[in-house]
Amino acid sequence: MATVELNQGNFESVVTGNDMVIVDFWAPWCGPCRSFAPTYEQMSDKYPGIVFAKVNTEAEQDLAGYFQIRSIPTLMVFREKVIIYSEAGALPASGLEQLIEQAQQLDMAEVHQQIAAEAAAGS
Repeated sequence: MATVELNQGNFESVVTGNDMVIVDFWAPWCGPCRSFAPTYEQMSDKYPGIVFAKVNTEAEQDLAGYFQIRSIPTLMVFREKVIIYSEAGALPASGLEQLIEQAQQLDMAEVHQQIAAEAAAGS
């Protein structure tokens, strides 16, 4: 599966409309971003049930600002509309694969329960 280009107009619908979305925040001038791109594309073929998306931080500065992207590449993993991972830096293929496996195994019922408990405690 090819990666999906995200922008202000489609970001929310892609994240809310899919169980798991991995977003690569990148820029065309970023060497590590360009080096990471083939690995990212390869994983999108290996895991067809996951949406692999990219946000060009140059073109989508509002999105980058909203998510407080300070360095690139930054990977962000959404699962059931929840950010479960966000970290700057390109990963080797084995590291990205390990991240995907861990994200798939995460007990989302427990995550949602923790979020609800934190929200209740904060109000």
